[in-house]
Amino acid sequence: MLRRRTALKGTAALAATSLAAPALAQGDAARVLKYIPQADVTILDPMVTTAYPTRDHGHMVWDTLYGLDESMRPQPQLAEGHVVEDDGRRWVFTLRSGPTFHDGEPVRAKDAVASIRRWMTRDAHGQTLAQRMAEIRALDDRRFEIRLNRPFGPMLDALGKPSSYPCFVMPERLAQTDSATAIPEVIGSGPYRLVPEERVVGSRIVYRRYDRYVPREGTPSMTAGPKLAHFERMEWHIITDAATSAAALQTGEIDWWSAVPNDLRPVLQRNRDVVVDVVDTSGLVASLRPNHLHPPFDDPAKRRALLPAINQADFMQSIMGPDRTLWRDGVGCFPVNSPMASDEGISVLTGPRDTEAAKRALLAAGYKGETVVFLDPANIVNNFNLTQVAIDMMRKCGLTVEDATMDWGTLLQRRARKEPPGQGGWNALIALFAGIDFASPAGHLLLRANGDGAWFGWPNSPALEALRDEWFEAPTGEAQKAIGRKIQAQFWQDLPYWPVGQYFVSSAWRKSLTGVLKGIVLPLNVRRA
Repeated sequence: MLRRRTALKGTAALAATSLAAPALAQGDAARVLKYIPQADVTILDPMVTTAYPTRDHGHMVWDTLYGLDESMRPQPQLAEGHVVEDDGRRWVFTLRSGPTFHDGEPVRAKDAVASIRRWMTRDAHGQTLAQRMAEIRALDDRRFEIRLNRPFGPMLDALGKPSSYPCFVMPERLAQTDSATAIPEVIGSGPYRLVPEERVVGSRIVYRRYDRYVPREGTPSMTAGPKLAHFERMEWHIITDAATSAAALQTGEIDWWSAVPNDLRPVLQRNRDVVVDVVDTSGLVASLRPNHLHPPFDDPAKRRALLPAINQADFMQSIMGPDRTLWRDGVGCFPVNSPMASDEGISVLTGPRDTEAAKRALLAAGYKGETVVFLDPANIVNNFNLTQVAIDMMRKCGLTVEDATMDWGTLLQRRARKEPPGQGGWNALIALFAGIDFASPAGHLLLRANGDGAWFGWPNSPALEALRDEWFEAPTGEAQKAIGRKIQAQFWQDLPYWPVGQYFVSSAWRKSLTGVLKGIVLPLNVRRA
């Protein structure tokens, strides 16, 4: 911590040489905003990855049919509205008149239909919708219908979900691309268009305001309401060194930093020209994801064997320090304070910790010394620190662990590989998801246990899947909560992943931006500015 703070003085010069003069400090606030994302946008197709930089890039470039306001209520976005008929088995959606894609073509119903079809193959909500769908088709240029075999209550929540995976509407020709293959070009209908000729992988990604964008009426509220393109140009600068990022923000070379490491919060808070705030109160959930295809974690007994050794406080303190207002332990498969959160079976993580007991349990389960290849993104500080805690814990339990260090972009590519670890695959990684993504079984990607259709790691649990289906059929919120407890009880048996805590990230921005950021297209990062 002391080394990083001391380094700020020396890194200011480095930041100054790597960035142009600050846009806002020049009185050019309507022209350029310079932003540091969590990491580089190595993948431009938001259907190919759940990485949050790609998600945020998606909200810059594309629109969704519905958006969620800060009360988590779906509101029309590209859609003008809908009607529901036949006891919930027929939905007819009407698009707003006026939105166009960046190539000038109108947004048509056939584009929405193709986009929904592609999204359904990837998203947890969408996969459930697909199981209940009899037909989806365009009725004319502005209307399309979805016919169901049985009702699907969370239809609008699914189409309006802001994250992992949002149902972005793309041109039909791009949406017809197989969901496992990245689209060949980025053409959206959102307020900003990508400038591909200025993209420098690992350094910069640039967007320009789309002058034909027509925001919907209303007040910005998370991903609902108008998206406001206050700036002619937005530059995302990839700066992996936190001290350099902090220096650039303080000297005005950067206007907005998405995720401030905890040890630099006090430094920035002392600067009267900088605002530091926790802007996503759902927090981030940290998870240790095993690969269920290969030994040793293909065996649920070996996964359960590690439970006595997992200390969520150790994981959280490695990234957030001792201040418990910034993190939570005692986290089960649903985030703390989410509607489905419960204490069902939580004693497996909150009882006395015993590494020796975990070691004995691993041997009793038949662990034979197989190497655990742990994917470790060295350039993402929180993932890296959490990975180091996990590797240390596993080694103390007697596991043989290989620390496979790589950059974030390489990790995103490698985690999709199903080959054995010795042939380019993997055994474990740290996954970070927003609390909003895990708030219910509907969209909880790491809770899906449908084998090849599951998120990377590919768990298979018919019992968990059956309980998830039961949750969708529950007639009341109380009934859903009761099923949520059953899900968590089964979760401890199957362990599609190990929860290792929940924490709250601060963003920081130039004080002169306050009041401008709301609705600025990155609504998941700034909600109260």
